This record gives sequence, C-alpha cells and structure tokens, in this order.
Amino acid sequence: MKLSSREIALSGALAALSATVQLIHIGYRSPQWGMWIDVVAVSWIIAYFLFNIQSAFLVSSVGALIITLFAPDTWLGASMKLVATISIILSLYLWVLIGKKQLSYYSKFFHVVIPLIIGIIIRCVVVVPLNYYYAIPIWTGMAPKVAMKVIPWFVIVGFNAIQSLVDVILAWVIVYHFKLSRFTKESTK
Repeated sequence: MKLSSREIALSGALAALSATVQLIHIGYRSPQWGMWIDVVAVSWIIAYFLFNIQSAFLVSSVGALIITLFAPDTWLGASMKLVATISIILSLYLWVLIGKKQLSYYSKFFHVVIPLIIGIIIRCVVVVPLNYYYAIPIWTGMAPKVAMKVIPWFVIVGFNAIQSLVDVILAWVIVYHFKLSRFTKESTK
C-alpha cells in the first residue's frame, strides 16, 4: 500500500509537529530520574490512526531524525522514543491485521485497550534492557550493574506505561473524539 501525496504531506506536518513539541519540550520531567512524560509521539500514533502503519513509520522516523538534527543532544532520546513507540504502533497494527479488521475498528476506545496493554508489555520488555545497557550508560556513564541499583526496573516500566497511555489516549481523543478521522480515505468509503 502506497501513501498518497496528501498522506505524505500530512505525515510531514505530523513529523514537524512532533519535532516542535520536542524542541519546546511539552511534558513533565521527573527531577529524580530525569525521565520525561511528553507528547512527542502523540502525532506518531495519530498518523497510525489516520493512515495506517506506513504513515506512522514515516512520521516516527522523520520526527526522530528532525529531533536529532535540531537538538543534537537528544539523539539518544530520539532513538529511545522511536524504539519504544514502534512497539506500541506495531501492537495496534498487528491486532487489526490478525483480526482482519479495518483501522476504523479503533473508533471505539475499548477496542484499543487489549492491543495497548500488549504493546505496553512489549515496550517494557524492550526498553528496560535498552535503558540499562544503552541509554543510561551513554547518558550518565553509569555501568549497567550500577544503573540497575540506582534506577529500579519498575521506575522504567512505570514511566513507559504512563507514556504509552498518554500517547495513545491523546492520539485517540484527537483522531476519534474530535473527528479528525473524517479526513481519512476509510471514512469516505
């Protein structure tokens, strides 16, 4: 499935939006752990709900790249955000693919719940070791064994679970509650 010119243009706008909210950093930073709960990936999930997986990957990749280019100190955060959010997007995508459902299936919020829970579990399984063996050592210089003692795994899981909920719930509200979905191809059929 190819993206139309309109979908590419809107995907570009969503990527620019994610970079903008990163640069002005809308969100909450934990003073103790230094982890953020932000809205950077909300537009990435919006792209999925509106156009499907290709647009979500495009918006996520371009958004992460722009963040890296314009805020060089955040390349590490951009790479972690990309990997973490892809876990959620893939869970949502595979749920409708396996169930042979249309993307509009998610217009009812309770249909989002199970794939979101699965996505959060996958995200946490991926990001906990990535934090201990990649992000924390690069960012702080701490060895993985020290990092495991200083930042307990449940803190990483908690922040990632909350971040996933923020991303998906805000994206769902924008797309389905505020009817942004009316501009998709599927809604015009």
